[in-house]
Order: sequence, then structure tokens, then C-alpha cells
Amino acid sequence: MYRVFFKRLIDILAALIVLIILSPVLLILVVVLTIANNGKPFFFQERIGYKDKIFKVIKFKTMNDRRGKDGKLLPDHVRLTPAGKFVRSTSLDELPQLLNVLIGEMSLVGPRPLLVKYLPLYNDQQLIRHTVKPGISGWSQVNGRNTVSWQQRFEHDIFYVENLSLTLDLKILFKTVKKVVVREGIAADDNVTMPPFTGNN
Repeated sequence: MYRVFFKRLIDILAALIVLIILSPVLLILVVVLTIANNGKPFFFQERIGYKDKIFKVIKFKTMNDRRGKDGKLLPDHVRLTPAGKFVRSTSLDELPQLLNVLIGEMSLVGPRPLLVKYLPLYNDQQLIRHTVKPGISGWSQVNGRNTVSWQQRFEHDIFYVENLSLTLDLKILFKTVKKVVVREGIAADDNVTMPPFTGNN
């Protein structure tokens, strides 16, 4: 009953409440990031969702679009703006995904939605993560976030799918708040985010 009905109900109510309470903060971030990113405060990117459906995730834009002489985007750590670095380190960049939750494309808790280009690289076991809606936070995020290997990350995601419950979701939400407060697990070693998934890591 929780998986089928109450999880969605809680998602809608919680997302609405958080958006209303944090609306002043969101407005300030929109203004600051609009200035920092040449009029582009939001970042839209196609990700893999429930049952392999593709959707566009909404996040605050933390990197500018600077390109090298070859026309290609510069490395992430070069394009990460000071404002973006703060927003990312405090996980405020994730807040716009509450709109994805309201639309029904995401849940508050679930496996993080990954890049579309990774889909052909998954094995049958890894595809299990797509049998539930992706989440803003998940079991993997509170157990290492970007500092764990891809293999560990998938193992955490599958554990979540197989043990999904209200108790587990509440535990993940509590740990998420704790990790955001202490800013733990934001980056993996010298990378701004996770290294690319190649199907072998």
C-alpha cells in the first residue's frame, strides 16, 4: 500500500510544503545564479526515469558554459562558479527537482536518475533500479554519495528497490539532512562529481 499509494501522496505534500517554506531562498538563488550564469539559473538534462522513461531533470545551474579554443566545454572544475560551488556544496542545486516530484517524474527518495547515455551499459541486475521512480536522495547518497564506486552505488540502489518501505524512506531522509548539514560526500576524490560510468566500474 505504501509503495503504490502513500509514497506518492507523501511526495506531493512534502514537495509543496518545502517549496512554499523555501520560496524566499529559491528566489534569491534564481537572482544570484542568473547573474553568475549569464541569464541561465536553471539546468535541464535528460535522465532515465521509471521503467526507462526519459525525462528532463531540473536543477540550479552551478557551472557556466565556457568553452576552449576547440569549441568544447572546459572541464567541470573550471566552469564551476563560486556561487555554483556554494550551491552545490550545500545541495541547494537539487531543490528545483521538487518540481519533478510534483509532476510525478521523481520521488523524494529513490535511486538517483542517471544520464541517458548510460542505459545501454547496464546489465539486467542494474536495470532493477528503474523499477521504482528515481529520487532526489537515495540509499546510495546517504552511504557515500559521490565517493563510492559505481558497483557499490548500483548495489545500494538495488537494495533500496528490494527493501522499499516507509521506514527506509524516513531513515534516508533523516540521513540526507544530516549529510547536507555536514556537507559530506559531495565530490569523489579530485572530481567535481562522480567519474563517468563506463560499464566496467
